[in-house]
Amino acid sequence: MPGCIKLKKSNCKNCYKCIRHCPVKSIRFSAGQAHIIDDECILCGHCFVVCPQNAKEIVDETEKVRVLIAGGDPVVVSLAPSFIANYDGVGIEAMRDALKKLGFYDAEETALGATIVKREYDRMLSEEDRDIVISSCCHSVNLLIRKYFPEQLPYLADVLSPMQAHCKDIKRRIPNAKTVFIGPCVAKKDEAAHSDDIVDAVLTFEELTHWFEREHIVPERKIVHSDESRARFFPTTGGILRTMAKDAPGFTYMALDGVENCIAALKDIAQGKIHKCFIEMSACAGSCIGGPVMEKYHRSPVMDYVAVSSFAGRKDFDIAQPDIPFIRHTFKPLMYKAEMPSEAELVKIMHEMGKYKPSDELNCGSCGYNTCREKAIAIFQGKAEISMCLPFLKDKAEGFSDAIVKNSPNALIVVNDQLEVQQVNAAALKLMHLRESSDVLGTHVDRILDTDMFDKVQQTGRGLYNQRTYLAEYDRYVDQTVVPAEDGRIMLCIMRDVTSEEDERKRKEEISRQTAEVADKVIDKQMRIVQEIASLLGETAAETKIALSKLKESIRNE
Repeated sequence: MPGCIKLKKSNCKNCYKCIRHCPVKSIRFSAGQAHIIDDECILCGHCFVVCPQNAKEIVDETEKVRVLIAGGDPVVVSLAPSFIANYDGVGIEAMRDALKKLGFYDAEETALGATIVKREYDRMLSEEDRDIVISSCCHSVNLLIRKYFPEQLPYLADVLSPMQAHCKDIKRRIPNAKTVFIGPCVAKKDEAAHSDDIVDAVLTFEELTHWFEREHIVPERKIVHSDESRARFFPTTGGILRTMAKDAPGFTYMALDGVENCIAALKDIAQGKIHKCFIEMSACAGSCIGGPVMEKYHRSPVMDYVAVSSFAGRKDFDIAQPDIPFIRHTFKPLMYKAEMPSEAELVKIMHEMGKYKPSDELNCGSCGYNTCREKAIAIFQGKAEISMCLPFLKDKAEGFSDAIVKNSPNALIVVNDQLEVQQVNAAALKLMHLRESSDVLGTHVDRILDTDMFDKVQQTGRGLYNQRTYLAEYDRYVDQTVVPAEDGRIMLCIMRDVTSEEDERKRKEEISRQTAEVADKVIDKQMRIVQEIASLLGETAAETKIALSKLKESIRNE
């Protein structure tokens, strides 16, 4: 079933947490958003669990099940044995009653199918010439082998999963029945879609819970214990082994959980290191009680194990074992091989990432890939973007910032909240007649500047801009700006040298002053001449003085 997990694009942006946790790196990034690659995905659900923005959603099949119920045929639930951990204190009888209120015909435990499957495991180990047998209960493990380790397919038990075996048995016993599996697993939706109509739909516990809530149905807290229920151990790590006879001559029995552990075992098998072994493999840590829906909404591994353990009996369910062909299943390879870059193409991409030598390859893992080379291969395959590299972006940003600082014509000084100099650029060194930045780094700023503006900015939390200041020690005039940054943890001082402007202003003022003095002398001389003329013409001295004063003022204003 393609697209079992869908993306809410608005919630996904430049996070990369899903690719960091994806064991097979089956996620492609475009414009900073994640896209699941269906051909490569093993549906382990880790991306759904770890997404901090809930941008991953499991496709809801509730409406599909409603349609099945409305169709009139009996719809029977196969309820995963981990339900006892998800619905605290609610046994199968109470769950059956609640499910019938939703319109289901009946509900049975998938553990019935698990009993059939484990019996077949015991039989094939005892009666067939097998070397290694890997359990086929976990669909994510099955996909892992089919897609990434097809050479190990002969070791994958060619047996139906408990879900498939149970649903097939239901349809054998109940004419025209439709089957719906309910459990904690995403992968079961895909398994059902490729099960040849054995399983008609799959709901997660979350989907069922929401359906109960919409219908105001609360399952009764009631448990009826039965000793014939040993297969209820199946959803725990080692649970399959706990139900098996484990008496095949010469065989070792082991249980592995977690995709990484399963991959390690498959690699050992490929190298011929393992023989005569039955391996129970589960993709989820803790097996099914650690399934993605359980882990995200009901994470309590110890209590969940206790719930399963106390609910399980010591004997097998009383269910008839079908013929061997009934439960046999052939797994075909699904290997998808992406194109690999040549060494020259890989080197080119590495250079674009700023990786020119081995020491540049930090392998920090922030992008989600284990090594820089893996990331470069992913870029070639269109799955990753160069911008996903944190050291690359950091170096690029710092390089850009450093270029601005180093080449700025303005003096720049950075101080911390203790007013200790943290950074100083070349223009500042020149302005203050310093040889090296090391001469002042770490020292108090009062060694090179007056701290009045810094103190005011610290007290108010607001910047001061373009304050004309005379630096007497350096005989320079500057327009000084001090602004806080990083919540006041640092302050940036910017000084634009305006000494030449100030000198030009003073020069112009001096010229104006000298001009005014010359004008005064000329006016005084002219006044004497005019007064003499006025006296000859009979003008009074007072009237002449007033007229000449106005003339003098007019000349000065010009």
